[in-house]
Amino acid sequence: MEMVLDVYKRPFDPRYPVVCMDESPKQLIAETRNSIPASPGQPTKHDYEYRRCGVCNIFLACEPLAGKRMVKITERKTKQDWACFLEEIADQYERAEKITLVMDNLNTHVPGSLYETFQPDKAKAIWDRFEFVYTPKHGSWLNMAEIELNVLAGQCLNRRIDDIAVVRKEVLAWQKFRNNKNAKVNWQFTTKDARIKLSRLYPTFEN
Repeated sequence: MEMVLDVYKRPFDPRYPVVCMDESPKQLIAETRNSIPASPGQPTKHDYEYRRCGVCNIFLACEPLAGKRMVKITERKTKQDWACFLEEIADQYERAEKITLVMDNLNTHVPGSLYETFQPDKAKAIWDRFEFVYTPKHGSWLNMAEIELNVLAGQCLNRRIDDIAVVRKEVLAWQKFRNNKNAKVNWQFTTKDARIKLSRLYPTFEN
């Protein structure tokens, strides 16, 4: 935890960007009956019944100090999907010397995923672009990408969508909107705060 918090204290440096990455499922849901349009004083009404149309996956990477984010919608969340998203992040920061990537320790988030997806020379080249920083177990809240995912869910995906193509279109529009606003995350939680508020997690010593 303190290692992640130390990373967040680093000043903005385009040569060494700090990027947070996370992923989340999005259930595709279709209406079974026509909704009732909104009217003065009344919101749109949806029937409680719905039809499941599968699930897609949301990959999101954000650079909190720069106010930038990129989102990719995939049909699955395999090792190969993650490796390809990592390649896109590396391409986005082609001028950076080293990209610090904060993420959870999901079993797909490992260098081996790159070697299962690309030829060894390419896998090593992508791996060398990154410094991996993992959030601790049960500490996914330390990942600022989770904040961006919550904003995405609240502003863009908080309704029934049954088609992955529509999800991609809507998310791309949201990404452009947020990037044009240069929306940043104002992270306030520090190591000092952690040692006070989470003191139960630290060992105690007798004098």
